[in-house]
Amino acid sequence: MRPGYLLKFLVAGAAALPMFAAQPAAANPVVLFDLDNGRVLEHQDAFKRWYPASLTKLMTAYVAFRAVAAGEVALNSPIRMSKLAVKQPPSKMGLKPGSVLRLDSAIKIMVTKSANDVAMAIGENVGGSQEAFAERMNAEAARLGMTGTHFVNPNGLFEPDQYTTARDMSLLVTALRRDFPQYTGWFSIEGLAFGKKKIPNYNLLVGRYPGADGMKTGFVCPAGFNMIGTATRNGRTLVAVVLGEKSAIARADAAAALLNQGFDMPAASATSLAGLKPYGDTLTPTDMQEEVCKKQPKEAQSEEAAPAPVSAPKSPWREKIVNPKLVTVGLGGATGPVPKAMQGRVEVADTATGGKPANVPVPAWRPDRPEPVMVMPLAVQGDQPAKSAN
Repeated sequence: MRPGYLLKFLVAGAAALPMFAAQPAAANPVVLFDLDNGRVLEHQDAFKRWYPASLTKLMTAYVAFRAVAAGEVALNSPIRMSKLAVKQPPSKMGLKPGSVLRLDSAIKIMVTKSANDVAMAIGENVGGSQEAFAERMNAEAARLGMTGTHFVNPNGLFEPDQYTTARDMSLLVTALRRDFPQYTGWFSIEGLAFGKKKIPNYNLLVGRYPGADGMKTGFVCPAGFNMIGTATRNGRTLVAVVLGEKSAIARADAAAALLNQGFDMPAASATSLAGLKPYGDTLTPTDMQEEVCKKQPKEAQSEEAAPAPVSAPKSPWREKIVNPKLVTVGLGGATGPVPKAMQGRVEVADTATGGKPANVPVPAWRPDRPEPVMVMPLAVQGDQPAKSAN
C-alpha cells in the first residue's frame, strides 16, 4: 500500500475504533488496479465489509447480461413495472405500474440514473421475484470468488445483510469488462433523453475526467458515497474503487486522485487482484449514518436525495458538460420474448390497485376434470404501457 493516497485523503490522526458493532470509518476502503493484468497498484481495507448501495446494480447488470447470453431473455424483451418496483424510493423514474421498458433501455437507465424502481423491475422480470433474483446474484458472487459479499435486493437500498468489499467489487468490475465487453459503453453514458427529460449521469468523472469510461456510483446513509471509476489512456484501463466518502465531490476527487496516481505508475506490480490475501477486520460493516446523514432515516436515503456538502469548493467535477452526448431511452418497443422467468404468467386486473395490471401465475387445472375455456376479465394490454408519472 502506497502512502501517497493515505496522506492526502485520510483524516489526520484518526485512530481505529474498537469493532464491537458497526462503527464510523476512520479510513475508507480503496482499491486501484490495472484492468488488463489485474495488478493492484493501491489498496486499503480492501476486505473490509461495506454497504454497497447502488454499486449493487453492477451485479444486477451482470446477472441480466448472463441471462441474455443464456437465451433466457433478449435485449428487447419486456421489463414490466410491478407494484413492488414502483414503490421503491428515489432515485427512481417514477413510472406507473404496468409500464413496459425494453431490457436494454432498463439497464441503461439503471446504470446512468441509478433508478431503484427500474432495477427492481429488472430483478423481478429476469429472476421471477426479488428473492429469486437475489439468489442468482449471490450464486454469481460465489462463482466469481466474491467471498465477502451478500445481496438481498437488486438496487442496493439499505439492508443490514447486504454488504460487499472493495476487493469483491474489483472482481465484479473485472468480470463485467471481461465477459461482456460489448456493453462497456453503457457505463459511460453522459446522459439519457427520456421523452422531454434530460437525465445526467451521477458519475461526475464521465465527460469530465480524461479517458473516463465508467462505471457506477452509490449512496445510502450507512454506506456514505461509494464510487467505481474507470478510465482508459493509451490503451491502459485503470479501475478505482472508493467506498465511504462523505460527498459526491469527495468520492469523485478520491477516484480521480487514485487514477492520476495509477497512470503515473508503471504497469508492473508485485500484487495481483487474485493473489491479494484477506487482512484486517473482514466481518464488521461500517455504518456512516451519523457522519453523513445525522438527521435523516436510513430508509429514506438515496443518491438523488443525498445531502449537499456544507461548503462547495470549486471542483472540475461540478463543471457543466457542454453538449452532453445523450442516449435516447423510453417506454414501449419491447417486441422480444417474455423473460423465461415470467413465462406462464398472464396480466390481469388487480382490484387491490384499482384495476392496474399485475403479473400473476396462471392456475393449473386439475387433470381429473375437463379444462374450461378461460375468459379474461380484462384484455391483455401487451406493450402499451402507462405514461411516466412525472
